[in-house]
Amino acid sequence: MKNASRRRFIKQTFIGATGIAILPLAQSCKVAASDTIRIGIIGLGQQAMNLMRGFARIEGVLVVAGADVYGIKRERFQKNLDEYYLMEEKKVEVKTYADYRELLDRQDIDAVVIATPDHWHAIQTIDACKAGKDIYLEKPITFSLKESFAVVEAVRANNIVLAVGSQQRSDHNFRHAVKMAQEKAIGDLQRVNAYVGPPPSPYNLPEEPIPADLDWEKWLGPMPFVHYNSRLNPPISLDPVLNETFWAEWRYFKETGGGFTCDWGAHNFDIGQWGINNDSAGPINIIPVGFEGTEFLTYEYENGVIMTNEPWDAESTRGVKFWGSDAWVEVWRGGYAASDDSLLPPALDDANAGLKYESGTGHLGNFIECIKSRQEPVANIEIGQRTVATCILGNIASELGRPVAWNPGAQDFVDDAEAAKFFHREYREGYTL
Repeated sequence: MKNASRRRFIKQTFIGATGIAILPLAQSCKVAASDTIRIGIIGLGQQAMNLMRGFARIEGVLVVAGADVYGIKRERFQKNLDEYYLMEEKKVEVKTYADYRELLDRQDIDAVVIATPDHWHAIQTIDACKAGKDIYLEKPITFSLKESFAVVEAVRANNIVLAVGSQQRSDHNFRHAVKMAQEKAIGDLQRVNAYVGPPPSPYNLPEEPIPADLDWEKWLGPMPFVHYNSRLNPPISLDPVLNETFWAEWRYFKETGGGFTCDWGAHNFDIGQWGINNDSAGPINIIPVGFEGTEFLTYEYENGVIMTNEPWDAESTRGVKFWGSDAWVEVWRGGYAASDDSLLPPALDDANAGLKYESGTGHLGNFIECIKSRQEPVANIEIGQRTVATCILGNIASELGRPVAWNPGAQDFVDDAEAAKFFHREYREGYTL
């Protein structure tokens, strides 16, 4: 192996300052310009605005509706789209709704993007399936294991094309790293560092007044009550224009999210598990930090490979490192490094360079193409379900403070009634799965 100082040398080879480039997928088919896909977006926060811009610029796609329980977010969405279509000299009527079900009732909408907080994903996805809408679902796909099973069932029962927003699956560098692992270009795969960050912590933010145009009860939906704090819903302004300056922090608390384990695990554990060739299975044993000296959350797989939530460098880069018997490769958003030049990905065409990561059209375009072809997206519902199960299992083991044995075939705990209590989080009165 070459000197470890090579680890960062190509960080800027494939990427400019604006973000990572995304290549079209091999199984993609061209979308005819004459065929228009009409999209509605449910949940209009920071990620939704990125997705709105990404979908709107795909030829043959019109974003025509949005839904959110926060009035100012509906106004921002409307204003941004109206201005965009005016600039593009397109006559598109855009409507917004406080109740997402009104958006689903529209027969002229072909597909929906669900970018709400995780605790709403399952109910809204199942409702969208019943309404016959194809779905782009943000990761992690659900809040609980039971929800993940129900969503898979709804997607398949209603013949829905569902793509999970795991954009790294369409990224040139991540795809190449996985290829190196699966094809044993690095030798026999032995271990994986998939660094994501810590599990969720108890909700400890002080109570603040609820904004007048935010329906907090509807925002909570099926989730047991927590008081409002603006860190859960970053403030924005239309005049002067001020968008979110941080990611909403509901994702970091036990009561409202899955912590970094689920938020970033849905990206990096996903890539790690893909490289291990476990897309259709999962870990068999999950060992939390602190158990008998375990330093990092650890997943053990039936083939003997282990994956740890462990940084490989001093910067604690969020990414994935595949360790083989002969070599290694590292990949993260914006870069790639390897122990040998022969393991580096080919350079990208200039035409693909400079796309903003979250709104690049590669992953989104794959979803649109699959709507037309009825093929499986690069990140389909079963992949998303296996990934979210891995993430949730990590949090369950951390909560229990001991290892958890999992049967990935049956998708059930192995003789563990205590762990099985975490299959689902009880909904508030008035909500059912």
